[in-house]
Amino acid sequence: MQKIYLDNAATTPLRTEVIDEMVRVLKNDFGNPSSTHSFGRSAKNIVETSRKTIAKHLRCSAQEIIFTSSATESTNWILSQLVTKLGIKRFITSKIEHHATLHTVEHLAKVHNLEVVYVPILNNGNIDISVVSKLLEEPVKTAVCLMHVNNEIGTILDLKKMSELCSINKAYFFCDTVQSVGKTEIDLSQTPIDFIIASAHKFHGPKGIGFVYIKKSILIDPLFYGGEQEKGLRASTEATHQIAGLAKALDLSYLNLDEERAYISELKTQCVNLLKTIFPAVVINGENTFYNILNVSLPISEDKAAMLLFQLDMKGIAVSRGSACQSGSSRPSHVLAEFLSEEAIKHPALRISFSHFNTIEEIKTLIEILNQI
Repeated sequence: MQKIYLDNAATTPLRTEVIDEMVRVLKNDFGNPSSTHSFGRSAKNIVETSRKTIAKHLRCSAQEIIFTSSATESTNWILSQLVTKLGIKRFITSKIEHHATLHTVEHLAKVHNLEVVYVPILNNGNIDISVVSKLLEEPVKTAVCLMHVNNEIGTILDLKKMSELCSINKAYFFCDTVQSVGKTEIDLSQTPIDFIIASAHKFHGPKGIGFVYIKKSILIDPLFYGGEQEKGLRASTEATHQIAGLAKALDLSYLNLDEERAYISELKTQCVNLLKTIFPAVVINGENTFYNILNVSLPISEDKAAMLLFQLDMKGIAVSRGSACQSGSSRPSHVLAEFLSEEAIKHPALRISFSHFNTIEEIKTLIEILNQI
């Protein structure tokens, strides 16, 4: 049975070059990066070279990059520091954020008696930036927590506009860039964002490693105590092979960005056209969405919808209803619930997310099987 992977917003297959790089480091550079002998110095050099590689692509200083185990870890750390160290009194966020943001904000608001304002979502799935602008005029110490690319529907936040709004109004801006780092240009030298986060497994790197960008003018407390690793902010022996894999994956992603973006964009266009041919009443959820994410509501009955993902899986096709982090839930997507009507949300929604490893033949197979189901 042919296996077709179309769930790249959940995670991505590793590039061969990344695997090779990680194996090389595991074999040859196993020293502790904190050790002063040659084995340790070699490992430390890999860690710092990787940090510089990331900084080069994001147009920031290497000292502003801190390695973490995941975007969820980064989110919990930074949002907590915004409250306990930086003294914010209000979060401005939205109900279509990843649950790592939503649940952390909810917890902090409860524990510290903070105000949380959820920005309305327009009918096209986008953030209503005009509401954010008005809220920021109020004299409250605020952190804006909004994602760059939505992980379920692919709607895109105007980073430049939002960062400038926050800068003018002296609000902190935390941006979840998990779906966009490695897939589009982000120039931190021209965009006044305070914090961004990333996970390597979203751009064909290994799981268990990510990073947070912290603007160098901002001082926060350590996530962990016990050592001087990561500028004393995250004590723990660095996973040298994971960091090397992250840097290699990011380097290759940006090296091949133009070619792969054009290729994936064409795959998505072809997929939409084929879907509309087979299902004229199909609805595309969200407007002007990111090039590798397609979220559709299919005009099929509820009884067929219940087993749709299972039937696709039995045919060897991997797609999703939404975020992999809530795949065990039978409830409708919290993202779609924010802007679709009660009637519209009854139709089964599929998130199809592409990578350069996919082919047009795979897309045709997906559509054919959907038609059979």
